[in-house]
Amino acid sequence: MSKAFVKEEGDAEDDELADGAAVAGIPAGTKNYISPVGHARLEAELKQLAEVERPQVVSTVSWAASNGDRSENGDYIYGKRRLREIDRRTRFLIKRLENAEIVYSEGRETDQVYFGARVTYLLGTGEERQVTIVGLDEVDTARGRVSWVSPIARALIKAREGDRVTLRTPSGPEELEILEVRYLAID
Repeated sequence: MSKAFVKEEGDAEDDELADGAAVAGIPAGTKNYISPVGHARLEAELKQLAEVERPQVVSTVSWAASNGDRSENGDYIYGKRRLREIDRRTRFLIKRLENAEIVYSEGRETDQVYFGARVTYLLGTGEERQVTIVGLDEVDTARGRVSWVSPIARALIKAREGDRVTLRTPSGPEELEILEVRYLAID
């Protein structure tokens, strides 16, 4: 049977994006809030895929196709698969960038928590933690960066220094006390 009539793994993602459905993870009807650094990172990745990686893979596939039998040609088979991956990621990045709303928060002078805030808070156990509220594409839990749609960010947003907020966790509600709110550059 022709490959044109066979669904490959991961093709459901293509259909979802093609239908114009909401981009994964972003609540319906909202923008993709992102810092200027995060936006630049997505644009750089898109440029790298379009101008460097895709042309290299296309030339490899073209060379492999010219060798004859494609059914047992690893360079051709894996090259075509990589092209699908690149095209899928390119479509995803284009959708993310189209829906992006850049938020400039560095240097903001307020003690209220908004996007881009670095929040130091105290857990009910007395443990002090710090998180920075960033966009969905900038999340890095190892560095304390959480998405603005995460439960911790939703609990903290609009609160002020000194406020107590309740974080709903699977093990039950947890009381947090906000110690400090700062707006620093997100690297």
